[in-house]
Amino acid sequence: MGLIGLTISRSVFSVNRPSLSLVCSSNVKPILPLHLSSSFLSPPSYTRRRNLVLRVGNLDYKYENELMEPSKELPESNRNLYPLIEPYDTGFFRVSDIHAIYYEQSGNPSGHPVVFLHGGPGGGTTPSNRRFFDPDFYRIILFDQRGAGKSTPHACLEENTTWDLINDIEKLREYLGIPEWQVFGGSWGSTLALVYSQSHPEKVTGLVLRGIFLLRKKEIDWFYEGGAAAIFPDAWEPFRDLIPEAERDCFIEAYRKRLNSDNMETQYEAARAWTKWEMMTAHLLPNEENIKRGDDDNFSLAFARIENHYFVNKGFFPSDSFLLDNVDKIRHINTTIVQGRYDMCCPMMSAWDLHKIWPEAELKVVPDAGHSANEPGIAAELVVANEKLKSIIKNIS
Repeated sequence: MGLIGLTISRSVFSVNRPSLSLVCSSNVKPILPLHLSSSFLSPPSYTRRRNLVLRVGNLDYKYENELMEPSKELPESNRNLYPLIEPYDTGFFRVSDIHAIYYEQSGNPSGHPVVFLHGGPGGGTTPSNRRFFDPDFYRIILFDQRGAGKSTPHACLEENTTWDLINDIEKLREYLGIPEWQVFGGSWGSTLALVYSQSHPEKVTGLVLRGIFLLRKKEIDWFYEGGAAAIFPDAWEPFRDLIPEAERDCFIEAYRKRLNSDNMETQYEAARAWTKWEMMTAHLLPNEENIKRGDDDNFSLAFARIENHYFVNKGFFPSDSFLLDNVDKIRHINTTIVQGRYDMCCPMMSAWDLHKIWPEAELKVVPDAGHSANEPGIAAELVVANEKLKSIIKNIS
């Protein structure tokens, strides 16, 4: 049986539209009638409602407040990734006595700036990251965070904290002469996007977040201490078996010792196991090309060492709920959250917790996807989210 796509949205006078969407590519039509309780139709206390639109499959049901003008329907958004493009500018920007970060710019040099924050931490950027953005409209900025990708020194943990990265983003913005920009981040990139926007809300024109990761203890325990193993026992066992039974009370600490060993082969062995565990669980369906990244010692070492470094240090946050506690600072920013229902790396509980405390942010749940931004349903919704912000910016300007 196919899945039915259900979208519930409230159109409001402000640019923020609180909503929850279940998005699916199935063309199965619903069985009617469909009922909504009167309590659900009540507008939220913090805004006035123009209308409520319920979309089931290709059918629209509209409840309009007779005292308000119904809002105009937005044009159909593009859902396809844009073609691959090449950067028009690349370089290295020194952010400390130790670190130099690689950055690139592509798309329209005079376009609306958007900065892409990659996952990991330690994952680095790839050319395909440019494809989420309309190159005629956006000035697309990608950069590799400290120790990751092309940035130097490779896999370096010294002077590598969340707050160092926040400073790097600001320095890069100033270096490129950008007054404000849109911020796009997935997985660890969503963490960094939240921290950056909470630190510099006046510099952010909009947020697109994917695969929410709040770096709380329960999220780390889920993925690295045996939770996700219940779903992927075959992928978990090689990760588990590298560690002697006596050290299995805390896997991230056991891996920390090996990823910082004086023996490089010990480091590489631990890095391969760490990376393959994540790559084998990142897609709803196995992706062999992604899994093979675990065999690349150069990629794996930066990915595993830097991830482990941040997780052992609890993201360098002062409290477990730090990101949720500071949502009020960014409540006004137009935001879309895209979340795969079956995300094993960053389970949906985090996106749901964020949405509950921040209902103004639109949450789009893709029911036939896991974690990766490259899964078709997630990629489509990320493009749509950027198209929505593009439309808002065009209407303002």
